[in-house]
Amino acid sequence: MKPKSLIFTITFLLLLGLDHVTAQTSPLSTKSKKATSLFTEAIDCFDRKDFPKAMRILDKATQEDPAFVEAFILKGDILSEQKYPREAIVQYKKGIAANPDFSPTLYFIVANVELLTGLYEDARKDYEKFLNYPDQPKEKQAKANKNIKSCDFGINSMAHPVPFKPKNLGDSINSPYDDYINAITADEQQLFLTRKLPRVHHVSSESTEFNEDFYKAVKTDSVWRKAINLGPPVNTEENEGALCISPDGKYIFFAACNQPDGYGSCDLYWSKKTGDIWSEPENLGSVVNSSAWDSQPSFSSDGKTLYFASTRQGGKGSSDIWKTELQPDGSWSVPVNLGDSINTKFEEMAPFIHPDNRTLYFGSRGHQGMGGFDIFYSRMDADGNWTTPVDLGYPINTYADEVNLVVNAKGDVAYISSDKLGGKGGMDIYSFQLYKEAQPVMVTYFKGIVFDKETKKRLEAKFELVDLAIGKTVSCSSSDPLTGEFLLSLPTEKDYGLNVSKPGYLFYSDHFALRGESSKTKPFIYNVPLQPIRVGETVILKNIFFDTDKYDLKKESLSELAKLIQLLKGNPEIHIEISGHTDNHGTADHNIILSRNRAQAVYDYLILNGIAKERLSYSGFGMTRPIDTNDTETGRANNRRTEFRVVAK
Repeated sequence: MKPKSLIFTITFLLLLGLDHVTAQTSPLSTKSKKATSLFTEAIDCFDRKDFPKAMRILDKATQEDPAFVEAFILKGDILSEQKYPREAIVQYKKGIAANPDFSPTLYFIVANVELLTGLYEDARKDYEKFLNYPDQPKEKQAKANKNIKSCDFGINSMAHPVPFKPKNLGDSINSPYDDYINAITADEQQLFLTRKLPRVHHVSSESTEFNEDFYKAVKTDSVWRKAINLGPPVNTEENEGALCISPDGKYIFFAACNQPDGYGSCDLYWSKKTGDIWSEPENLGSVVNSSAWDSQPSFSSDGKTLYFASTRQGGKGSSDIWKTELQPDGSWSVPVNLGDSINTKFEEMAPFIHPDNRTLYFGSRGHQGMGGFDIFYSRMDADGNWTTPVDLGYPINTYADEVNLVVNAKGDVAYISSDKLGGKGGMDIYSFQLYKEAQPVMVTYFKGIVFDKETKKRLEAKFELVDLAIGKTVSCSSSDPLTGEFLLSLPTEKDYGLNVSKPGYLFYSDHFALRGESSKTKPFIYNVPLQPIRVGETVILKNIFFDTDKYDLKKESLSELAKLIQLLKGNPEIHIEISGHTDNHGTADHNIILSRNRAQAVYDYLILNGIAKERLSYSGFGMTRPIDTNDTETGRANNRRTEFRVVAK
């Protein structure tokens, strides 16, 4: 959702020409009493918003005096107000032609309209004409100089277009009304949108009001099925909009306005899905929401950071992009402004943080663009700082307002909403191949079901994804308590350790070696069986690492060892045997010694971290107990393993 003072269609607040006419104390440019009388009558019609009648009267006035500058200016203002910019320019130009030195402001006005219609060459010339007049207001001079840069940028961008072939998503997604893209899940099987529909009115109603609701579409056999209303409790009789969804599809954040529990004009809310049911939405509270407009959330794939737009005090401009962090106790931190790299003294809106957690797309009026709102992207560097935003380029951006963009997890397809590309009616949703330079880091995913290995019952379990290079948990999630389903984003270019745990069960360990992977990386789709704690059960520790022919624990092993320590401390009654295993390279005796030393390294680490040695034992079996072939590198890697077995409970 957006503040009422900011809209996505072209709006010309260019009544400076009218202000000049109505406020002037000197005589009008015409000497015709009839033309003057008609002009006064036209102003009265304008004030009553009877634009057709005002135009008819002004036509008569300019017939009486073809050099009546103020009449042409008022015609231009009326056409601007009615959103006919090209026609408005014609009238302003007639006023200029009648008296080129009538008012420097008229050059400024017409240049603004030319800029907002993509007439960059003409706009640049008229801004320069305005600046040639001395002693103009400094604020207008500053805006003229800024807009000249936009003209130059637009001219250059149009001369060097970026690849852009938008594809309408079709009748299943788009309607005759306005449809706005909101979010798409990491597996690209669910798409969420906001639809703006007319409210049902009595026949006597003179105006049409609109209601914004959320819709969801599901993809089956590579085809989008018809979008359906998300329904209560998320949708209400009031407006909801600007939804984002966590990459696992379990949480939504959105903006709702005029709510009884709200703190400002629009507040941020969240809801959780269990099975197919969304929970009653909850306000994020007074720490996150303000007395101003808070909207357009975007939730990071690590499950920790919520980005959003706000007009609250303390920002750089009229609307800024902020972030708040989810704390371990479930509370939210005090929002922090993203700073000067992202925010300007103008408007920044519609943040979208890609699942790579490094690439931010957003709309801005303040960064150098083509005029109006453009879509930009910025990347977070290794120190956590945002790089200088880059304009997505023409024709993705145009002279009109382009504000929001959603990019799929793989990073190769983007989604926008537009009413300028034909379509089904109003704003439609389109997809297009995002050119390489603007693509984020590719993200793949791990998807499946968690279940009890013995009973096959679906389970709710905790997922923790660890960046093994730094030992940092980069994502936390959980499977659905009813269906056991999970979806976990995996940004490429890193190696990850995964731990899936649930009280009363042995944990599940996995390893994703994605460093150096390219866009050909396929998703990981398989199920996770959790074994109840039983004597004799074995767990392979897939994230215990040693250098070749060595038995010193590598630092990448520490997160896995922490999970094992957590299991043992949480279940003080169990005793385990740690065992080491090798492939068939080397002699049998050497491998027995190596595997035993590796098992002892784990044994020693556990004791050092508070586990009683009476609960532990270790053995080395060398190559005597393979679990895979030794004829392939993958098989040999599987055989080189450390595991533990429950020996007492």
